[in-house]
Amino acid sequence: MNQKIIAAIDIGTNSIHMVIVQIEPSLPSFTVIAKEKDPVRLGDRDPATGKLTPEAIKRSLNTLRRCQELANSLQAEQIIAVATSATREAPNGEDFLRQIESELGIVVNLISGREEARRIYLGVLSGMDFNDQPHIIIDIGGGSTEIILADVHEPRILSSTKIGAVRLSKEFVTTDPISDRELKVLRAYVRGMLERPIDEIWQNLQLNEVPRTIGTSGTIQTIAEIHAKDTLGAVPEPLNGYEIKYKDIEKIVKRLARMSYGERLEVSGLMEKRAEIIVPGAVILLEAMQMLKLDSLIICERALREGMIVDWMLTHGLINSRLRYQNEVKNRNVIKIAQKYHVDLDYSQRVAKFALSIFDQLQGQLHDWGEAERELLWSAAILHNSGVYISHSSHHKHSYYLIRNAELLGFTELELELIANIARYHRRSKPKKKHEEYNKLPHKQYQLMVRQLSAILRLAVALDRRNKGRSPK
Repeated sequence: MNQKIIAAIDIGTNSIHMVIVQIEPSLPSFTVIAKEKDPVRLGDRDPATGKLTPEAIKRSLNTLRRCQELANSLQAEQIIAVATSATREAPNGEDFLRQIESELGIVVNLISGREEARRIYLGVLSGMDFNDQPHIIIDIGGGSTEIILADVHEPRILSSTKIGAVRLSKEFVTTDPISDRELKVLRAYVRGMLERPIDEIWQNLQLNEVPRTIGTSGTIQTIAEIHAKDTLGAVPEPLNGYEIKYKDIEKIVKRLARMSYGERLEVSGLMEKRAEIIVPGAVILLEAMQMLKLDSLIICERALREGMIVDWMLTHGLINSRLRYQNEVKNRNVIKIAQKYHVDLDYSQRVAKFALSIFDQLQGQLHDWGEAERELLWSAAILHNSGVYISHSSHHKHSYYLIRNAELLGFTELELELIANIARYHRRSKPKKKHEEYNKLPHKQYQLMVRQLSAILRLAVALDRRNKGRSPK
């Protein structure tokens, strides 16, 4: 199999990042051949409406255009892209993604916070040897902070909390340098927000386990670079594997908090945009490490972008080594959610089997959907009756709600919307334009998919209506 060149773009709250890699399928592994980054500040949303501003959208489109040109110049055969918290939370976030597709032809997938955490885990796992030791991964972004407890086999805890360097800077910092009062309020707020995910991590650590701590992304790497310049006189290349003690992080945070923005600009390693938001971001790191009683952390230069590459390789069957378990993440999480809502799995799996059989027999004759859509149909079939957990009356509508809010790992927000819609139409009314959830699907092709796949599911359910498995094979 020939080498492949793939680009991965992460549209974050503070920056747009791109990594371009060359995949060697025979190993399987990848090598980073180019990177691009621009602090577009999507998180600077309109304070009155919460919308992404025209200025931020324009900056983002310009950056994405440059990313696309670089990817094309290196003959990347595909650009995969995701958007995270700023776009996810903005009322016009989906309009922004449609504009990107319309102007540049780049399809951007919106992902949940926990899905972002899962891909960060995959990125770190691809770049560090976990051995048999549990790892705590901390990733501080512009709009959210992901804290993950994981081992080489699976992530045990995936958390995403709405605290990030840009978000906290906008909400809590009005003084320059930050006043003692604002710093105390900021620290107290961060501790309160981190309490739940950190409690979960403590509950999932065994008594004899000593976790290793990994730090990723801009804020943490910047603190490590400041520390390296102070102690070594230069930043190691690569920074991957660089270790920094809690007590040294504490000293750097105290020092930065006493400085004005102008003084921080003089600190070697601090770029203009990072200097604006470094104090809130550093406070998150300090509080997280203190609450987790961590003495040090090790830098990993791989994170979400590289995790997107690993996820793409998994999806395309290019990995079957130590990450084999991750290949099954979608199926395992669908079953997990079904069990959570007391779905009769024997019945649902029968319906799913009938649905897939119908799908396969009609493929190329009455529809042209492929493996990805087949997977969505299977997921909807397994979960179509989950709404009975709330009430039997109108349970198809309840199924939509439960699926849409389940944060199924491995799926994008659009895929969740499609699964929920397919399940919602397994009975009663067929899809209609007046139905808001169906009508807001971004393209007519997705509406066609829901109409056709829900019809297949409806037929599969009818074949086993009495729930006794007497349907013809």
